[in-house]
Amino acid sequence: MKISKLICSTGVSGYFNKDLAAVRQGARQEGFGYIDPPVTPGFDQVIQPGEVLCVMLLLEDGQVAFGDCLDVIFTGAAGRDPLFRAQAHRAVVEGPIRDQLCGRDCGEFRPLAGEIEAFRHKGEALHTALRFGISQALLHAAALANRCTAAEIIAAEYGTAIATEPVPLLGMCPTPHEFMVEKMIMKRVAILPHGSFANVATDLGRGGHKLIDYAAWLSQLIARQAGDGYRPAIHLDVYGTIGELFDDDMAKIAGFVGRLAEAAAPYALYLETPMIADSREDQIQAFKDLRAALDRSSYDVKLVADEWCNTLEDIQAFADAGAADFLQVKAPDLGGLGNSIEALLYCRRQKVGVYMGGSANETDQSAKLSAHIALACRADFLMNKPGQGVDEGVSILTNEMRRTLALIAAR
Repeated sequence: MKISKLICSTGVSGYFNKDLAAVRQGARQEGFGYIDPPVTPGFDQVIQPGEVLCVMLLLEDGQVAFGDCLDVIFTGAAGRDPLFRAQAHRAVVEGPIRDQLCGRDCGEFRPLAGEIEAFRHKGEALHTALRFGISQALLHAAALANRCTAAEIIAAEYGTAIATEPVPLLGMCPTPHEFMVEKMIMKRVAILPHGSFANVATDLGRGGHKLIDYAAWLSQLIARQAGDGYRPAIHLDVYGTIGELFDDDMAKIAGFVGRLAEAAAPYALYLETPMIADSREDQIQAFKDLRAALDRSSYDVKLVADEWCNTLEDIQAFADAGAADFLQVKAPDLGGLGNSIEALLYCRRQKVGVYMGGSANETDQSAKLSAHIALACRADFLMNKPGQGVDEGVSILTNEMRRTLALIAAR
């Protein structure tokens, strides 16, 4: 099956881009937006709508494969590519990339995806957002050409065994919206609520009391509403603010994390990015030091790596070092989906926990394909997306996984 035409359109993402540096420096919030200017190059505002470049591959039999080019919320931070502007990158897709793909056979995913990953324009690699979106379209095209699911394409080309049950979901919602946590509990989301604690003063408070209180509130809410047979884990993403609060004093960080685990009890605590170092090597060492300190206690805490764990090489380095209990495969940061697949499989081989992450800034199309990857690679869990509304992502991902498994079982 050949690709006969490549078509582009601009679109909107499932959420927003946000200037993490400005937020951490105390940018003042007014309503949903901010009144202070951004500090990261490329941003017009501290928070602004995410942009998408939609890529459509028209196949010779009339079928159409879709992929969406986009970046993560906190783009341009911790080693990531700059803020993605769809219109600025459209010409390269409608020019050299179109020439590269049109007329090519799309029955296999890996060969063409590898070409896009290695493609150089004016001597530079394509923006991660472009590699992410184009590879989506190529995976979808391979599934259409073979009249099967994307999960089956991955299993066949990478030699994996597809999961037989839906992958557990990690819920995600804005921190102040407590009623959204209740939605997650009602829908029996396995891990919740992710949250976003990116500013020491507003999100953690003096001595971190706001975060401790939030964890205790979560634990009590789950206990009241969960009922029998449902015991979720509590996942908090703190974007390095605990390290910032305690000036990277590891003994103080470990002591605070222990208090946080006590507040979350009896539910397991998954803590993402407690500190952000200045380099990947320093981040790995900081995680190892915190892990060692926590291992000397009896606290039930799982450390989750995100910042500085962006690329396939980064993930392999974290996995080799045993620096965290779970690594996030943040698909848009890895570029082509082939890198996400390789990262998941590498972690499985290294016996390191791994989840198929991503961003609320994704779209329905990228989210659906991430569900296929999670199934085919047997990720430990899958982050809820797109958006931060809870219901939409739970519906999109759960239904896509259940449909896929039902189709495979019926063959």
